Amino acid sequence: MSENTIFVGQSGKREVLFLSRANRHGLVTGATGTGKTVTLQILAEGFSNAGVPVFAADIKGDLSGIAEEGQPKDFLIKRAEKIGFDDYGFDAFPTIFFDLFAEQGHPIRTTVSEMGPILLSRLMGLTEAQEGALNIAFRIADEEGLLVLDLKDLRSLLADLAERGKKITTQYGNVAARTIGAIQRRLVVIEEQGGEHFFGERAFDIRDLMRTTRDGRGYVSILAADKLMQSPQLYATFLLWLMSELFEELPEVGDPEKPKLVFFFDEAHLLFDDASPGLLQKIEQVVRLIRSKGVGIYFVTQNPLDVPDTVLAQLGNRIQHALRAFTPRDQKAVRAAAQTFRQNPAFDTEQAITELGVGEALVSVLDEKGVPTIVERTLIRPPSGKLGPIDPAVRQNLVRNSPIYGEYDEATDRESAYEILQKRAEKRQAAADAEASRKAEEASRKAEEKEQRRAERASRPSRRTDSATDRFVKNVAGSVGRQLGSVLVRQLGSSLVRGVLGGLLRR
Repeated sequence: MSENTIFVGQSGKREVLFLSRANRHGLVTGATGTGKTVTLQILAEGFSNAGVPVFAADIKGDLSGIAEEGQPKDFLIKRAEKIGFDDYGFDAFPTIFFDLFAEQGHPIRTTVSEMGPILLSRLMGLTEAQEGALNIAFRIADEEGLLVLDLKDLRSLLADLAERGKKITTQYGNVAARTIGAIQRRLVVIEEQGGEHFFGERAFDIRDLMRTTRDGRGYVSILAADKLMQSPQLYATFLLWLMSELFEELPEVGDPEKPKLVFFFDEAHLLFDDASPGLLQKIEQVVRLIRSKGVGIYFVTQNPLDVPDTVLAQLGNRIQHALRAFTPRDQKAVRAAAQTFRQNPAFDTEQAITELGVGEALVSVLDEKGVPTIVERTLIRPPSGKLGPIDPAVRQNLVRNSPIYGEYDEATDRESAYEILQKRAEKRQAAADAEASRKAEEASRKAEEKEQRRAERASRPSRRTDSATDRFVKNVAGSVGRQLGSVLVRQLGSSLVRGVLGGLLRR
């Protein structure tokens, strides 16, 4: 490798990747078993030797061998001789291992607030209405200063939102309890996939991906993804979050002499599967602009059709391994891949793609002026690190001796939305209990007063009961009085008066 290039392989000439154009992104494609992982490894080795830090996901565990010195196997030596790789040797490369589940490397965590509602909605596969409710939840959390760090914080925030649904309708719009319930159920799924390991503190600092050794080599950060791939949505969302963090946090550097970081996105189709048009537009924007931050993004996938055209157009450095044209879709993929290259009159590109052997590829990169080179049929150079996975004991020893050992290994749980909302709920409950107690006391007091009045009425002397004779006399007297009164009223008009004892008096 010269000072400004990475040796990729040999065609009729040495095929190299120019470091000054390495931040213009790239694409490595090919069917399973055609050598994509080895190509990824030799690129990572080249960048590391050039002082460029690398991040890559290790889907099958094979890439971990880069941390251990390779072994002089016959087929490697023969490949080196065949391509004239005279200074070929074996070496171990500085490596930091990461694992979201903290089993095969250092954990990587971020907070729910840092991930934000857009990526979180993608992670959970939310509908438009559910995503809207989640955006409202984040808005309220921001306005009220609630730290949403982990999934229990988010669950508490959603529960509080459901309770306040009617109160916030006029300001934010209607939030149905059914919608909140659906989001809560999706959170359970994320937890079962291992999401609780990813959300929390201490949050990962992306500067730890930018490390170099004392002798100037770039660290290769490898994410153990064999278990993570069982949850493809979590895998894709995590890498997309990491890519967006690099875009948001790193300063503008223009076009540096070499990248500040190279980011390999393996199984790239997972990033674009089921992505909404809005999200695809944001991904395209990040890919287009992140190169000015000195970051090169290299997508690794089986089929070039996995990458949308708007993103594919941003990828200047391309290495195409063999594709098999067994089905109409395969044939379409072969034609599409062939058309993206600057054609070589020496051979039929479309036909060559189906004839490539293992470890052979079509290579076209940007030259020093930024112009794509003519595609060449190339034998890829052999790696200097070990082929295949390293022993688990070796991995654990490297983890214990890494420059970030102890930085992220223990999770922390400071006061956040869960604790704050829990205290609010306790205060509301205490106030409700106090009000219920006051009402109960008031009802008890009124009941006592009512009983007291009833007792007082019962204790008063009862009226004398008239005998049957008395009632008869009163009835007769009343009848006579009514008749007499009627006569007197006719005779005297208004002169009828009663005495003190109620008797009728004349004037």
